[in-house]
Amino acid sequence: MEQLIAGVHEFQRDQFGNYRKLFRKLSEEGQNPHTLFITCSDSRVLAELITQSKPGDLFVVKNIGNIVPPASATGSTNSTAAAIEFAVETLRVSDIVICGHSQCGAMSALLGENPASKSMPHLREWLKLAAPVLETMRSQYIHLTKMAERMDAAAAENVLFALENLHSYPCVQDRLMDGTLRLHGWFFQIATAELFAYDPELLQFQPLVQEK
Repeated sequence: MEQLIAGVHEFQRDQFGNYRKLFRKLSEEGQNPHTLFITCSDSRVLAELITQSKPGDLFVVKNIGNIVPPASATGSTNSTAAAIEFAVETLRVSDIVICGHSQCGAMSALLGENPASKSMPHLREWLKLAAPVLETMRSQYIHLTKMAERMDAAAAENVLFALENLHSYPCVQDRLMDGTLRLHGWFFQIATAELFAYDPELLQFQPLVQEK
């Protein structure tokens, strides 16, 4: 906590001046983010840092395993759904990025390496939403024997599953139909800070390249 408090004072003392006009504008005009960025709660994955975005650019949702529940999910699993609806309907973001990552603890738990214990009932229920990912791993990735490879494969499949679930939201369907919304699947390699984007034509993740 001391580190957090020191950081707050450092920001206010040394850095806020660089953002003063921006924060004043955001306060007066409200937020207008261009992208809904859904990623994992993992402390090593920072959307604003890896995309070098400024305050107000991204509407960020972080949850365990960057899981996107289907629109039919209710109750405690629905906060991510609420964020999707708000970003798409109210904020009118033009893009949604689902960003998975290497060494994901949620995928490790899903695969049974570190299963959620009885003392974590909410985590167990949350991971059940990604059951189709587990089924895909069992049917298509039997050849992978190393746990690190299996975790990364599961994380990549989980991104694709999340993209599929996005299509279950009526607000997303409407925006896709009128061409005002785009969906993207990314994978972040922690050790090298490399980003890979899913190419639906090649059916695989490719290094993220800058559009000309």
